[in-house]
Amino acid sequence: MSLHAASLPSGAPSVLGRLSEIADQYDALLCDVWGVVHDGTHAHADAVHALAQFRARRGPVILLSNAPRPAEDVEQQFARLRVPKECYDSILTSGMLAREDIEGRSAGRELRLLHIGPERDRGIIRDLQVICVAANEAELVLCTGLYDDDAEKPDDYRVMLADLKARELVLLCANPDIVVQRGGKLIYCAGALARVYTEMGGDVVYYGKPHPPIYAAAKERLRFAAGRDALHILVLGDGIETDIRGANGAGLDAVFIADGIHGEDIPDLTPAALVRFFACAGVTAKGAMRKLVW
Repeated sequence: MSLHAASLPSGAPSVLGRLSEIADQYDALLCDVWGVVHDGTHAHADAVHALAQFRARRGPVILLSNAPRPAEDVEQQFARLRVPKECYDSILTSGMLAREDIEGRSAGRELRLLHIGPERDRGIIRDLQVICVAANEAELVLCTGLYDDDAEKPDDYRVMLADLKARELVLLCANPDIVVQRGGKLIYCAGALARVYTEMGGDVVYYGKPHPPIYAAAKERLRFAAGRDALHILVLGDGIETDIRGANGAGLDAVFIADGIHGEDIPDLTPAALVRFFACAGVTAKGAMRKLVW
């Protein structure tokens, strides 16, 4: 039986046309990057404009990403994609938190690490006391993604992961995302391999969204940028299991950006459809919009 507007529960999410409709209720913003600000091949001009307008009119913007890279590497990508610095105050990534943990684990000795992921992600361990070794020599596993995410799938890694599990190695997941949108294609991320490892009974340490530490760090950065403690923060993101669930866990309002990784899941963006969609995932959001516009 369909859910009609008259039967919608109180507090049902609103369908928003633009951020400016609710911007005056908030004085700080946490915004997802991949799927909202860009799609891996080009920047979304409307989203960039919206963030710049919020900064000018309301308050600081922190870009909160599950990218398994340090901030400087993300900014190099931004330069290529033409994401201007004027649309954000700072960047906080899961890769930055993973790097801090690895640095602590390697203090005073050289850490033998198996890196699962592309070479471009090696910035996460740049200048640390770490040596990348083969699986049979490793004492710890760092997963930043698939080696070839254009062609490979998580099932291609089952034998490798089973061997790592047999050796009881801890896997550090530097990107909890399961998939991300690159152009018009969904590709698998480190979170997809970490999920398989967890299902095998392996020990996984997650960094980034939806886990609490990245939100605590982001709130601290927003307080510093705003110069005060009391802030009403809004979260924007396209990931139900990362952005929206993470915002719920951190006690923050969220707006879901529908035309990201879940674009095909909600063809009709209505309050009734959103209620059903969020209920299936066990999350809530203040509202949703197709894409981020001011």
